[in-house]
Amino acid sequence: MLTKADEFPIHQTPEPIAYSGTDRNFYDRYFFNGYNPDGTEFFAAALGVYPHVNICDAHFSVIRDGVEHCLHASRFLNMERMDMSCGPIRIEVIEPLVKLKLIVEPSNGFAAEITFEGRSFPIEEPRFVHRIGPRAFMDYTRLTQNVRCSGWIEIDGVRKELQAGAVGTRDRSWGVRPIGAPDSQPPVPPVMPTFFWQWTPLNFADSSVFFHVNANPDGTPWNTRAVILPDGAGHDGGYHTAGASIGEVSFIPNTRHAQTGELVIPLAQGEAKVKFEPFLTFLMKGIGYGHPQWRHGGFKGPLVVEREDIDLAKENMGAVENFHIQALSHVTLTLPGKDPERGMGVFEQLILGPYHPYGVG
Repeated sequence: MLTKADEFPIHQTPEPIAYSGTDRNFYDRYFFNGYNPDGTEFFAAALGVYPHVNICDAHFSVIRDGVEHCLHASRFLNMERMDMSCGPIRIEVIEPLVKLKLIVEPSNGFAAEITFEGRSFPIEEPRFVHRIGPRAFMDYTRLTQNVRCSGWIEIDGVRKELQAGAVGTRDRSWGVRPIGAPDSQPPVPPVMPTFFWQWTPLNFADSSVFFHVNANPDGTPWNTRAVILPDGAGHDGGYHTAGASIGEVSFIPNTRHAQTGELVIPLAQGEAKVKFEPFLTFLMKGIGYGHPQWRHGGFKGPLVVEREDIDLAKENMGAVENFHIQALSHVTLTLPGKDPERGMGVFEQLILGPYHPYGVG
């Protein structure tokens, strides 16, 4: 089936763009977050297409007054991958790799229009390839870009403009990872599900710091990278290393959420250090990650749109569905020979199963 995308030079296989190889778990996703410089009005969004299950879904979520307000949408993709809308949520590419816009048409008390403009050229993270025995669990690529945000968000008739200086992060990832209904046949021999993930895109006055790590339960990383990137950097700019790590952390009681942590990045002239002070918890299920009813790529129907409101004070943060979070954090960057610099960013965390370096069983 030919689609609009076939008019563009973006084919990845000898087939029409409607098909992405043969793995049913292929996906292609946009992610955004943003926050005011005073730490208020945190929001996040995601839109994904899943060509081989023929589904598109999208989510928009905002924390106001201790409540995570969520708008979920799902529709049949109809094999048209260039239609970047799902119900009331849509994405416009104004300038590829530079400027995008997220629009939420009025629905269920939500409306928004937010523009994201890159602070530098996106970084390309190392390709994520992970197997469980012979089975490919993940095989995908992601670009990440810190952004300046402008626009407004309306919830239940209350419209708020984003403050001057609002920033955040966007990413694009595509490839293979579990989507839709889980595989009914487990790996052989059976293995305990484990997953350790930290991701820290951080915004400072004129630079960004990025770090991520996937690791085995014994602490051995299987994918990691840290980047220090000045504003305006071009392709392959900035400082890159695979030698960074977040050392010992302390946890909020009865959770797998860190309440302190320090990132150490080795440099030729010494160590750069970033201290994290988390102060707000965003549940990633609000945009579909690990959601019991709104799993990414799940079958919902031709078009379904629903609202969900999560009272964060009443939520059981120790529940498995709440393991995956982004903790909005004040951060302090100390470079060798320079005064400490304050900034803000997220400390994304997911610890599923044991992780021995932190004493998590």
